[in-house]
Amino acid sequence: MTQGQSCREAFVEASSFLEKCDVYEPHNNARLLLEHVLGVYGAQYYMMQPEPFPSELRSRWEDAVTRKAAGEPAQYIIGSQEFYGLPFEVTPAVLIPRPETELLVEAVLREAGRVFAGGGAVHAVDIGTGSGAIAVTMATLRPQWQVGAGDISAAALQVAARNAAANGVQIDFREGDLLAPFAGARVDILVSNPPYIPAADIAGLQPEVRDHEPRTALDGGPDGLAPYRVMLEQLTLLPAPPQIVGFELGQGQARDVAALLESAGHWPEIIIVPDLAGIERHVLGVRTSEQVT
Repeated sequence: MTQGQSCREAFVEASSFLEKCDVYEPHNNARLLLEHVLGVYGAQYYMMQPEPFPSELRSRWEDAVTRKAAGEPAQYIIGSQEFYGLPFEVTPAVLIPRPETELLVEAVLREAGRVFAGGGAVHAVDIGTGSGAIAVTMATLRPQWQVGAGDISAAALQVAARNAAANGVQIDFREGDLLAPFAGARVDILVSNPPYIPAADIAGLQPEVRDHEPRTALDGGPDGLAPYRVMLEQLTLLPAPPQIVGFELGQGQARDVAALLESAGHWPEIIIVPDLAGIERHVLGVRTSEQVT
């Protein structure tokens, strides 16, 4: 970066540098980092473009661009990611929330409105909560629900707890393997975005994901379906099977996960939800109060 550059020139230079470093979406990443370093967003960001780049922010800007060029996700550099319009702290201890997961939340809320239309207490759990994005969003949008969240990582749960506090919601966080921490607890809704990448495929992931996001949040075993099988086996730990189960999964896994839910025999309705690209991304099992298992 040269002295006397405008903010616009700093952006152009960083975009070009990131592109040469084979960074995915270099222009978008440069903008995210510049907004963060400048502390301006939206209209303010555009108004700052012709202004001289603040000299006191130069080292911070260069550090951010260097880290991005080395492959670190911009969200970890910034320390945050928005999900469902809510702010979430993210660190290398947690998977970065993805937009497609918002569709899982929407589907679960939609089915819950039908299944629990009569009111009463609803107990929902988010398994493999990571940053807490799903749990915090459910607790925010349905404040009358009792929401719990579990993760095998203590470090992830610390991040999730801070996100719950920052968004003003109360969540029952528990550490352990999938459903095990909720043994004996009432669970009406089970939601999970578990690790679903087949172990052999991890080496071929984008470097941003492979080298920086937690492997425990990626590795789904030999075929990527191990967490789903385990959770369905662990249902015996609960007093009764949940009336709604909602899973996120990888490309090409929807039919297999739907078959697992069907074989379990607890949910007469199996629903497959595509993402905005048309990829079958979520599978739900639903049982209304009138439907007998």
